[in-house]
Order: sequence, then structure tokens, then C-alpha cells
Amino acid sequence: MRAARLMSLVLLLQARGGMTAAELSRELEVSERTVHRDVLALSGAGVPVYADRGRGGGYRLLEGYRTRLTGLDRAEAQALFLSGVPDALREMGLGEVAATARLKASAALPPGARDAPETAAQRFHLDAPGWFAHGKPSPEALPALARAVWGDHPVTALYRGTRRTLQPYGLVLKAGVWYLATRSAIYRVERFAEVEVHSERRFDRDPGFDLAAFWSERAADFARSLLTARVTVRLSPAGLRGLAVLGDPAALDEALASVGEPDGQGWVTVSLPVESLEVAYHQILRFGSEAEVLDPPDLRARMAEAAARACGLYGGRAAGDAPP
Repeated sequence: MRAARLMSLVLLLQARGGMTAAELSRELEVSERTVHRDVLALSGAGVPVYADRGRGGGYRLLEGYRTRLTGLDRAEAQALFLSGVPDALREMGLGEVAATARLKASAALPPGARDAPETAAQRFHLDAPGWFAHGKPSPEALPALARAVWGDHPVTALYRGTRRTLQPYGLVLKAGVWYLATRSAIYRVERFAEVEVHSERRFDRDPGFDLAAFWSERAADFARSLLTARVTVRLSPAGLRGLAVLGDPAALDEALASVGEPDGQGWVTVSLPVESLEVAYHQILRFGSEAEVLDPPDLRARMAEAAARACGLYGGRAAGDAPP
């Protein structure tokens, strides 16, 4: 642990030219006293680090000194390609590896380009988790499964009460939820328990496996499998435009393909695949007066009741008045 911190300190000074003890303590997440001790240890090991006294001073490396520790190992190189999703890296237990990889990459840059990582970070940011997911703990099984994925190690785990032996091909983060992909199936990571990684063994990966393509196909199949009901809806021109935003993305193509000819008012009839009539009720409510349910009759009656209640709330009353 300390060796990695000492290397990080050297790389920070090499990349940035000089830093105060306070700056180093924040970057390395240690006390300033620990920074001073680490600097003494580096100096004793022959690294030409010195204190620059006075205002704006700090620690610097002797001009012209270049560490030979900038080569990336395999784990660091892999983590570097995921450095745009720092929360995901931390959840998989790769935060330190990624930080070291970024420092090595920065140290290898020519002096005129060393501010490139900071410049990019201030201009572009990827926020992978979905909205309102803050505070949700990461799945306990995730670090173990991540180790297995990186090393092509099989795992034995309890999944929803059933013990399984799996070959973990990859991990996918979708809207803040982690999934594990094997060669033929997808599992939700939070449903795993008692994961045992067989680190002494490796499985042979299918060289033709494409994780992105596999996920895209399976996710689309899963989304379509949820659409078990169908409703017939009449949409205004505004309602038709809102279908792409307010409707279910998995049902959009099929719904648009069913659009009939506009009537004299520009309204069209659409056959809309839905997960259930309960889900359809809440989806169609969001269209307001731009949608009319034609079928099934039970859903049409429920929409009429909702419209009557809304009319009672708003019809001819001042805000805050009790309904009649």
C-alpha cells in the first residue's frame, strides 16, 4: 500500500512540476504528516525530491529527473479505458488502480500536454447512473464478480436461492443497475450471494463474443418480453409527437408502424404494446387531453373516471378550494 502511494507521489510531482504538502495530502488522501514522511523516504531511496521554501513553495523533483515507473501494467491499462466512469470503478474495487494508471499516463505526456486530463475533465463528464439513485449501495457481490471477469475465472454463487457455477464474461452498468453477462444469459448482480471466485482456474472465452452486441440484443429481447398487453389509443398530432418521449421505448417502433390515416381533426389511431393495463393507465395519463383510449373498455372507463376527477379539481374553483 505504501509503495503504491510513494509511486503516486513521485508521479504527481513529475506530472505537475511541484505541489504543496496540503495539495499532496488531498490527492493521496493522507495527512500532511504522512506526506512529509513519504518525502523523506523517497529522498532516502535516492529519488531527487526537495522542498522549495518560501511563498508558493512545496515539493519538487530535481529538474530533468524522469521516473522509469510510467509503464502501465495490464490491470492499469484496462482500468484506464474505464476512467470515464469513476463511480463504477470504485464499486468494482478498481479506484486505486485507475488513479495510478491516470498518473502514469499524465507523467508520460510531454510538458506542454500535461494539463490535458484536467482540461478534458472540466469540459466533459459521463454520468452513468440513473436519476434518483443517489445513496443506493453498490451490490456486495460486485467486487468479487469484477475480479472474476478481469481474470476469466469461473465462479460459484447463490443466485435467487439457487447455487450456480458460471463463466462471467462481462459486467454491464445500465441506469445505475449492474448486470453480469455469461455466454448465454444475463443476471442482476444485486441478486447474487455467497460468490466464490475460483482464481486457480480460468475458462476459455469465446473469441467471437461481443459484449456490447450481446447486451443490446438481450436487452431488447427482455424489453419486448415485458410487453404482454395491447391498447388502442387515439392520438392528437401533439400526442403522436409525444409518443417517442412519453411512451415505452421498446414499444415505439411497433406503435408507429400501426399508425392509421389521420381523421378530419388530424388525430390518428395507434395500437400500443404495453407491459400491463395498470402500466398503460399511468403512461396514458401523462398524455393528458392529447390521447383517448378506445380499447379495452375497462381501461377506457378508468381513464374517464380520472378525467372526471381532474375536472372536479379544476372546474370553476379557485386554487385551494375544497372540491364539491
